Amino acid sequence: MKELDTIDPALHGAYRICRELNARHGKTYFLATRLLPVDKRAAVHALYGFARMVDDIVDLEGTEIVVGSDELNARRLAELDLIESRVRAALAGEPLSDSVSDQVLSALCDTALRYDIPHDYFFAFMRSMRMDIPGSTVFISRYRTMEQLREYMYGSAAVIGLQMLPILGTVVDRAEAEPPAAALGEAFQLTNFIRDMGEDLDRDRIYLPMDELEAFGVDEELLRWCRTTGNVDAKVGRALAHQIAVTRSIYRTSDAGIEMLDPRVRPSMRTASILYGRILDEVESQGYRVLSQRATVPQWTRARIALPQFFVTGFERATFARRPSPVRA
Repeated sequence: MKELDTIDPALHGAYRICRELNARHGKTYFLATRLLPVDKRAAVHALYGFARMVDDIVDLEGTEIVVGSDELNARRLAELDLIESRVRAALAGEPLSDSVSDQVLSALCDTALRYDIPHDYFFAFMRSMRMDIPGSTVFISRYRTMEQLREYMYGSAAVIGLQMLPILGTVVDRAEAEPPAAALGEAFQLTNFIRDMGEDLDRDRIYLPMDELEAFGVDEELLRWCRTTGNVDAKVGRALAHQIAVTRSIYRTSDAGIEMLDPRVRPSMRTASILYGRILDEVESQGYRVLSQRATVPQWTRARIALPQFFVTGFERATFARRPSPVRA
């Protein structure tokens, strides 16, 4: 059975685009999807394709407009508004065009319909993306507390786990599995925040809670000094060790939720959780140098973790007739 066998043939091209986006941009996540039952993969790719498309609007990579300029931010917000209006229209049943971006939305809407995914999750995601854009009414570049940060992470991460639940399936009532599913998304997001501290600082963003950093004597000036010099101040190391401990505690909360999932999907989600958790191990082994270098999990480590699960699940490679074009609005 191939990934697209249960999907309307008219939508095969749309789903192929989403799969390619996942394969190109989400290597760890894509590897985990290969452990899913074949009939569930396309829907997961559709969710990823939509998230990637919106994220690319926020980043606007390759633009000739100066990063951080009012013109760039206005363009970002206008494109987000356009995408949101297109999503609302499509979910209401209005037809979409043959443009690549509309094809991604076609796959998303088909997935939402087939799995009865609440539409509010998609709009919560886009609200969090607006929180990243200066000029937006909800823009935030510094988060004072974890409570404030969790408002952002609900839309940027927790709802991703919640969107996945209807696709993955559960052996308990879905409501019981929702808190750990949201926790897994939050753990992934916090892992990214720790790993990407240096890059985020270059974008004038600090995502870790400022009050928790300050409790260890860390302020923005010290973070920028570490970024500029490549040094790791002991106070920064202790603050990051604390953040890693907090994040691991959230992974432990999410672990219980993996056992609530359909047994066929547990290896995939367990592998994704383990692989992301290894990023924290790399941060520690590199001496908390996240302000000057990016911590990555070596390819051989990813293979060592994932390959045994391929044998458990019975790996089946899905083939596609053609490779889609890159996403363009």
